[in-house]
Amino acid sequence: MIKPQIAELLRRAADRAQAEGLLPAITVPDITIEQPQNAAHGDYASNLPLRIARSAGMSPMAIGERLVQKLEPAPFIAGVEVARPGFINFTLADAWLAQQVGPILEAGPEFGRVDIGRGARVQVEFGSANPTGPLTVAFGRGGTLGDALASILALASYRTEREYYVNDAGTRMDAFYQSAFARYAQAQSREVEFPADGYHGAYMVELGKSLATEFGDRYLHEADGAQALGRIALDRMVASAREDLDIMGVHYDCWFNEQSLFDSGLVDKVIALLDERGYIDRREGAIWFSSTALGEDKDNVLVRSNGIPTYFASDIAYHYNKFVERGFDRVIDVWGADHQGHVPRMRAAIGALGIDQQRLRVIVHQLITLKRGNEIVRMSKRTGDLITLREVLDEVGPDASRFFFLARSADSQMDFDLELAKKQSNENPVYYVQYAHARIASILEYAGDLDPTGADLSLLRAEPEMALIRKMLAFPELVELMATRLEPHHLPYYCQDLAALFHQFYKQCRVVSEDLELSKARLQLVRAAKVVLANALHLMGINAPEKM
Repeated sequence: MIKPQIAELLRRAADRAQAEGLLPAITVPDITIEQPQNAAHGDYASNLPLRIARSAGMSPMAIGERLVQKLEPAPFIAGVEVARPGFINFTLADAWLAQQVGPILEAGPEFGRVDIGRGARVQVEFGSANPTGPLTVAFGRGGTLGDALASILALASYRTEREYYVNDAGTRMDAFYQSAFARYAQAQSREVEFPADGYHGAYMVELGKSLATEFGDRYLHEADGAQALGRIALDRMVASAREDLDIMGVHYDCWFNEQSLFDSGLVDKVIALLDERGYIDRREGAIWFSSTALGEDKDNVLVRSNGIPTYFASDIAYHYNKFVERGFDRVIDVWGADHQGHVPRMRAAIGALGIDQQRLRVIVHQLITLKRGNEIVRMSKRTGDLITLREVLDEVGPDASRFFFLARSADSQMDFDLELAKKQSNENPVYYVQYAHARIASILEYAGDLDPTGADLSLLRAEPEMALIRKMLAFPELVELMATRLEPHHLPYYCQDLAALFHQFYKQCRVVSEDLELSKARLQLVRAAKVVLANALHLMGINAPEKM
């Protein structure tokens, strides 16, 4: 990690400048180091002179010159300049860059690891679609985002756990049970009224037929037939979701059932705790959470006047279970756009329970639009109904699906072009990236028995070589940024940039040539590029193919 080393150089330069009277004895703030957007301005830059100019009573340029004057020499720095209006620009040394190929190869799958998590326990709960139907394409975005984020946090030295919350309680589950029973009965030519608030999708008709084939009229004659059959239908939906997730390559550490919160009495316990703290109000026959006492616009019902708890009540209990009973240091929830309004009241509720609200982070991802070229896809070709995740996975494959799902920030709406995702050409970004990895594997295979061990890396001097190494060294910094900001969408862009630099290097620098020593050095370089590209792809849950 170069940024902290440069920041420390500047810190010591500021201390020396103040000790020698070149700068006044002011408090120097935390020093930030960034990468300039314009490569002509160097590899890294600091705006420290601009930030302390007012308190120092000096011009930023003068401060910059005095700081540079007191900078210690460092083997990784080739040049330093002060640029208007008050930046200090640093350029890395080519000789030092070339030597970094070795540490990348030594780190292997661990390259990119940073220690900002320091072993803290973090739960990432994502996906968590209601088990009242098949996973839809909307799940794909949240599922990919949460899965990639958990992988990034693990590489940032957090102890991460992935969790799926099965909403198997409440009024919507009752509506699902009644819908499944009605379709089951109708499949046997029985006249059964379909619930007004039921689930009308074509998948329910297929589910009813399947249950009728397997169980005949058995549940038509049982007093609690709708409940018993409904639970079987629920298990089928959950099993179907697990199958889709296996295809997509998403695996959870825990599947948590909402019903367990009621069975264990935790929902009642949490309401009692809120009552003890003065956050419960009883009126209109219902039990309310006094959200307004915590700055919310309105209070929220926890138990309706008919005695049925709301989804909010069980969700508060669920978060109490996460923070208090299971002891996670941080919890990250990844929710769909329809839950945006639920965020502030959820934060208020955990605060009312005495839990630091900063320990909860909710990421709300926006809607996704499926397209075929310029045409919007609104319905399933198979059923004329909702578009399922399985259909998208079957059509474009899990790798392309995950890459495209991750390619925009969570707070941006996104278009997913199915035709582009299927193209096997450089127009398709995931193909372009994977082809770079496969091309490296081909080069290494072509090199045969040529052993690059002990290669003289100082022979790496060409600009395409330096550009490739610079991008590889940015990977740990990217991991730190993504783990800090919880923004995995940077990964696809990094992979595209790294792949582009590798393809440029490949065109301009022959790897295996008559120059044996240079060939060895370049083989080590491409091996390092393969490591970094594979590590980045694996964070996204995408395969790094050896052949294409």
